[in-house]
Amino acid sequence: MSGRGDSEISGTGEEQHAESAQEVEDVEDVEDLEDPDDPECVARRARWTAAGSGALLALAGLAAAVLRVTGSAPALVPAAYAFGAGFCAFAAFLGSRGRTRRALWVLVAGVMVMALGDQFD
Repeated sequence: MSGRGDSEISGTGEEQHAESAQEVEDVEDVEDLEDPDDPECVARRARWTAAGSGALLALAGLAAAVLRVTGSAPALVPAAYAFGAGFCAFAAFLGSRGRTRRALWVLVAGVMVMALGDQFD
């Protein structure tokens, strides 16, 4: 005996399954499940944005470093691009972990290092 009365039992498994099936049928699209103003949805979007932009800028910095190494640029230029790309990769890591404010500042610092390296060319 569990000590509960019959009025406290919510229903049988079949009734609960029928209710959940009805809820699934009511939802037409996945976008209906997500509320754009929901803080969890906003945080998820910020993490994806920070991680994606950090990864994209890191790849661009590495590509620029490789192109500058093969050219006649001073050694400081590809090093600055590679160092800035490292900053951007670290920003992507921070963004994926939810540290989006810090990721933004590290991303800005990485782009500034790459721009400074471009000035030496």
